[in-house]
Amino acid sequence: MRLLTIGAFARAARLSPKALRLYDELGLLRPAAVDGESGYRFYDPGQLERARLIAWLRRLGMPLARIRRVCDLPMSAAAAEITAYWEQVQAETAARGELATFLVDYLSGRGSTVEETATILGIRYAARSESGLRRTSNEDTAYAGPRLLAVADGVRGPAGDLASAAAVDALKPLETLAVPAEDLLGALADAVGAADRAIGEIAASAPDGEAVTTLTALLWSGSRLALVHIGDTRAYLVRDGELFQITHDHTYVQMLVDEGRLTAEEAASHPRRALLAQALTGTGGAEPHLSLHEAAAGDRYLLCSDGLSTVVPAGSLRDVLTGPGAPQQVLDELVARAYAAGAPDNIACVVADVVSLETPGAER
Repeated sequence: MRLLTIGAFARAARLSPKALRLYDELGLLRPAAVDGESGYRFYDPGQLERARLIAWLRRLGMPLARIRRVCDLPMSAAAAEITAYWEQVQAETAARGELATFLVDYLSGRGSTVEETATILGIRYAARSESGLRRTSNEDTAYAGPRLLAVADGVRGPAGDLASAAAVDALKPLETLAVPAEDLLGALADAVGAADRAIGEIAASAPDGEAVTTLTALLWSGSRLALVHIGDTRAYLVRDGELFQITHDHTYVQMLVDEGRLTAEEAASHPRRALLAQALTGTGGAEPHLSLHEAAAGDRYLLCSDGLSTVVPAGSLRDVLTGPGAPQQVLDELVARAYAAGAPDNIACVVADVVSLETPGAER
């Protein structure tokens, strides 16, 4: 078959000769032949399909290193990789949109400042982590303090408990760090980066080379709070008697639900419902979801591992969370219901009530 010059191949592939030379240098698209004297590149027409795929992926904004991985995969696996990349882009875009809205409100004077709200609201809280009835170890970690709430669920294995504890420990310095409301997301993102690095160190010495955990946490400043979430630990908000799930599970079955391939009811009993699509792994590739929220007196928050959410239905959660009792009493009732349902997994929960600090006895 006749080879094409770099110019002819570039026109056919709708790429520039400069781009083709770069892809050659990166090993992404090697020419079929190179003239020994002139160094001129020639391409086989059969390479056009790969070249066009590269061009399309570049238009998506995919990094070259990831494009190389996609191009080397079978077609079905490549499609799955592109789907995962686009979901990541959409999540990042949504997070940037929320941040942009916050900045517009803040700079326009529509958002409240730290000085206006720092002494108004506080939280009463309780945290608990228990082994499930079928478990001999507990990889879940729960923490609650005046400014930070966190739950992490380590993936079962020799380093799961260490990973979840390290993730939460990396966030604890935020309790005493002076963080203005406008920098909550940045401070939380930095702490999660530190958590991922700590998990990487644990993985390096783990017997199987792996340390994996989910993480969901809330950081407070005044009436504003920042939420970080990765994995299938959940955050719920109770406001005006209604229960809202404010996180989105990063699991394989949730992806199938989002794509319309499973119903929520089918997902609840799917054999792979615990398979994570995202988690902190210590590799630096995690993309946690970060968002900002406004708290109000009377709000109640629940953070929990899937050891609670998969065995206690949403209706039952709502009944307990909207009922009477302080956070510790509510937390104990939630754990009791998980045990009554068989508690096949470990259970980690945090319950926090938003209160006015002007109310006597409002502190923890």
